[in-house]
Amino acid sequence: MSALESSHDRFLNGAVTVVQPVHGYRAGLDAVLLASALEAGGGATTFAEAGSGAGAALLCAAHRLPDCTFKGFEREAAFVALAQQGIAANGFEARVNLSEHDIGERPAGIENAFDQAFSNPPFFEPGAVRAPAPGKAAAYLATTPLKAWVLFLHHITRPGGRITLIHRAAALADLLELLNTRSGEIEVLPIRPAPGAEAGRVLVRARKGLRRGPIRLYDGLVLHETPGGALTTRAAEALGGGALEWR
Repeated sequence: MSALESSHDRFLNGAVTVVQPVHGYRAGLDAVLLASALEAGGGATTFAEAGSGAGAALLCAAHRLPDCTFKGFEREAAFVALAQQGIAANGFEARVNLSEHDIGERPAGIENAFDQAFSNPPFFEPGAVRAPAPGKAAAYLATTPLKAWVLFLHHITRPGGRITLIHRAAALADLLELLNTRSGEIEVLPIRPAPGAEAGRVLVRARKGLRRGPIRLYDGLVLHETPGGALTTRAAEALGGGALEWR
């Protein structure tokens, strides 16, 4: 992928700058919600993101958790270059860095290296949906299976560390099947566009290596007071840089 025409976009009510492509995939709600759902409790200080793209979730998380360090893994060199520009634009050079890396590879040098890991994997299998617009394929089409993403997250997270993902609600059964054999304390937080609406997304988190137990299903987050209307107070807080409480 060659260098991309880019724009400097503001996230978290202007607190964070993300340098991302003008055309093709552009980060938004999912990246911010993923960042808002991370917690640094229990002594966690090192975080890693699988498939960091232009760095929207990574940079928003770094802003939210200023005492933590972050590592992004991204296979597309052009996105790594944009994310590095974003790191510099926010002054995060001391706490955030990236590696050009395909998550299908799990080298020994990064095994158990991070306190927590998180990801927003591509959503759809190739051929399952109409081809995305140019520049969006890598973000939407899962050329690497979901299992590989989960295995990579487990590989880089220390035993007992937390793994957090955001995905389509329709993929929840697959996620639980993959996580349940390797994790415990699994929690699911549905994200609904409006009251009474079906969840379009789910946030899922688990602890690596813990024994299986009951899966905790929360009421979840409602984004808008009415369909297409104003954000709920809780959603506005999360999208503005606050923590999204799991409840």
